[in-house]
Amino acid sequence: MRWVDLAFLHWPVPPEQLRELIPAALELDLRDGAAWVAVTPFRMTRVRPFGVLPVPTATDFPELNVRTYVRHAGRAGVWFFSLDAASWVAVLGARMLTGLPYYFARMRQQPTTDGVVYESAREHYGAPAARFRARYAPSGDVFRADPESLEYWLTERYSLFVEHMDSLLRLDIEHVQWPLQPGVATVEANTMASVAGIGLPSEAPHVLFARELDVVANWPKAV
Repeated sequence: MRWVDLAFLHWPVPPEQLRELIPAALELDLRDGAAWVAVTPFRMTRVRPFGVLPVPTATDFPELNVRTYVRHAGRAGVWFFSLDAASWVAVLGARMLTGLPYYFARMRQQPTTDGVVYESAREHYGAPAARFRARYAPSGDVFRADPESLEYWLTERYSLFVEHMDSLLRLDIEHVQWPLQPGVATVEANTMASVAGIGLPSEAPHVLFARELDVVANWPKAV
């Protein structure tokens, strides 16, 4: 798959706010004593399993994630509170095969001369309504984050964890280091974290932008 016009919008939050929201088997991964929550709008393109023809309506669509950072057996990874997508086929397939908390949403990602206008409204049956509307754009040159930096810690994660059918699974991904840019964002509406029971601070988020990244996702395995 390819991830296109992605924004990392990050906020630090007290660890105790998240501890009860993730499995006991996972350790919250902290930076300077804080947990971090990200809302990440982007577009998925070129999505297909190896050896399978592209599935109509499930190869190119906006996606919007809410996540935090965890560790298991010494391995750093990601825990997703939600993944909203504008493809029913992708949502149902991901839920069935991986157990990831995907939700269907009406979404619009509109490139502009200097960035992106992004809107999402969750319409998944039985799920709490959630909305997001923002404008975001790069504000500097492309860089590769230093391994000791906050930017590297936030973005260079190659595993995600999920509970599925009473098992803890790990799904590994493969890609080159993120080609990041500093970014700016105006968030006009955002209830994505609050519906998951997370209160974000009132200050503006830490913003990073990435134009595109090719990614390979492996099948999940029990850990």
